[in-house]
Amino acid sequence: MTGTQTYQIPASPRSGSSFLRKLCRVLAATFIGFVLLLLNLWAVAAIYVDCRILSLRVVFAAIYIVALIFLVAKAGRHRALCCLLCFCVVLGWWLSLKPSDDGNWRPDVARTAWAETAGDRITVHNVRNCDYHSETEYSDCWSDRTYNLSDLRAADFFFVNWGVRWIGHPIVSFDFGDNQHLAFSIEARYKPGQTYSAILGFFRQYELIFIAADERDVIRLRTNYRKDEEVYMYRTNAPPDVVRKFFLTYVTYLNHLREHPEWYNAVTKNCTTTLDSKLSEDLPKPKAWSYKLLLNGTLDELLYERGRLVTDGLPFVELKQREHINPFARTVGQSPDFSALIRAGRVGF
Repeated sequence: MTGTQTYQIPASPRSGSSFLRKLCRVLAATFIGFVLLLLNLWAVAAIYVDCRILSLRVVFAAIYIVALIFLVAKAGRHRALCCLLCFCVVLGWWLSLKPSDDGNWRPDVARTAWAETAGDRITVHNVRNCDYHSETEYSDCWSDRTYNLSDLRAADFFFVNWGVRWIGHPIVSFDFGDNQHLAFSIEARYKPGQTYSAILGFFRQYELIFIAADERDVIRLRTNYRKDEEVYMYRTNAPPDVVRKFFLTYVTYLNHLREHPEWYNAVTKNCTTTLDSKLSEDLPKPKAWSYKLLLNGTLDELLYERGRLVTDGLPFVELKQREHINPFARTVGQSPDFSALIRAGRVGF
């Protein structure tokens, strides 16, 4: 009896590779489409937010959307290129927007600091020292202050936490001895009626400002008057020569901003990334970039990990608890010795 044998023909290797190629093309097209969608959503938002003719911003945004849909419909196989070109047109316009020092500014940021150097002496103009009655009620006061660079002995790091783990604000204060402290806070510059918005910070709504201030202003405002802001004060272990170099870099940037204003940006040019890029370019750099520079709510922990703070051997959690100054700062109030009193008995002081 003769049996019938069946044979299975193996699948062609080409059919499997063809499927993979198709899958890769679909995934690539999906990814490119998603990126182009995000880019053009940003373009619409940029037109709406940064259009200088407020009464026409809705009109211009609508025109862009209609034009984009029309061009994509007519572009056929070149739809992706059409989307990219439309985005580039808006990006070119957006990049052409220039910041200016002239404007109607809120009183607390009405003046920009600048400095003059004569040998060992440095005069910083427009140092802010507002007298606060509440967070929003204050008498603005500005003065010129002269320091001897040779008296500069240390830099202190104030860190402000807003109750959100991933968001904070650093302030650097320079100690010239004899209870002379000059603090620098990198912030967004506001016009009357403006408040900070992280979303608007991605567009060109705020200029960048370096505030030079008395600690009774820039620190006491946060410890005594603003709600939900907790302030921690650390002594850095930088030697005097590095501190002087750091201070002079601040001074150089102050004068640069006076002549060449810059935009604030929530990611690329904020209170921390500006400090890390411009101000640290002449100082020893860490081996690796850290996400804590961007999500800066744990910036003090990063400095602890990198050995930049005086710790007296304490674990970070205990050190941070001891350096929390809000309760004591409130008892000090408006004392002229505010800076000395908030440092008394703390680690490194």
